[in-house]
Amino acid sequence: MNKLFYKISIYTIIISILIILVPTEYSIASSVDNSAYVVIEESTNRILYEENSDAKLPMASTTKIITAIVTLEHANLEDEVIIPREAVGIEGSSIYLRAGESYTIRDLLHGLMLRSGNDSAVALALHVGGTIENFAKLMNDKAQSVGAYNTNFTNPHGLHDKNHYTTARDLAILTSYAYKNADFREIVSARKYNLKGEFIYNKNKLLSMYDGADGVKTGYTTKSGRCLVSASKRGDMRVICVVLNCYDMWNKSISLMNKAHSEYSLHEIISPESETKINVIGGIFDTTVAKPTKSILYPLTKSEISKLEYSYEVFDLKAPVYKNEICGSVEVYLDKRLIFKENIYTINNVRKKTLLDWISDLTNHN
Repeated sequence: MNKLFYKISIYTIIISILIILVPTEYSIASSVDNSAYVVIEESTNRILYEENSDAKLPMASTTKIITAIVTLEHANLEDEVIIPREAVGIEGSSIYLRAGESYTIRDLLHGLMLRSGNDSAVALALHVGGTIENFAKLMNDKAQSVGAYNTNFTNPHGLHDKNHYTTARDLAILTSYAYKNADFREIVSARKYNLKGEFIYNKNKLLSMYDGADGVKTGYTTKSGRCLVSASKRGDMRVICVVLNCYDMWNKSISLMNKAHSEYSLHEIISPESETKINVIGGIFDTTVAKPTKSILYPLTKSEISKLEYSYEVFDLKAPVYKNEICGSVEVYLDKRLIFKENIYTINNVRKKTLLDWISDLTNHN
């Protein structure tokens, strides 16, 4: 009995050491340090919630969000693409392209975003960039141009590469940028698509699970864990949620978006009806009216609305003054922090005083 107990104890110690020293893919994917999330409001990119959002992490097939928008900006939807041999048989998710077949950009983008076709990603990259390397440069240029500075792409599909990474924050910013494109919005919100006579269906379950969901993209590799970029619009506010390396990505995303929609709503922080007076030097009138030209909406909680403060910076104008002249700006602060600044413009013409005007003024004064 003692010998048996001794053997069991030795085996238990050995197994425990192996578990500690040899981490499995599951233990990597479950590590809190390697997980991240962020929720932003799409029109302003205001961060509503975040955790570890600037950690550089692999993002798997959520990469295809950028592949799609770069393609849309460099090709026409009805362009024909002859599938090259290099795009056939790519590992992972596929729409089973064959060399020599002809597809439109529209077809391939739906295959890319609905079925996560890695072969579709390569076909699009080669069509737009000529080479994978050239297309990756276009992706990186786009990331830099929109402020996603902690991102680097080496391929169009997201298969693992140590130099292929992003952050939750960057991926949200890139998705927000992509959402400005109407064709992108239409593609990622489609539940199905007729691809050469057969329907393909979107892998994004949130489109049917969540009220207001209208995108975006799933992703998974053993190195990245489960990744999901989701978007939902309720009323006039759309939120974008990014979760990276999240085992329960569906429920986590639903929980975060529910929180965002319940706690935040868009409020008009700058109104074109907000007028201020501007001094006019040497004009027929001593003052004129100026105001912003557009309405600015910003996501706020109920408690934040009362914390807004406004500051006008204006300067005197010398006649003649013309309608729509910039004559200053209005700044909006939340908790003493500047959140928005907008120019204000004159709304009337004010002509310069003539000699007759001066004489008339003196006569009336007397």
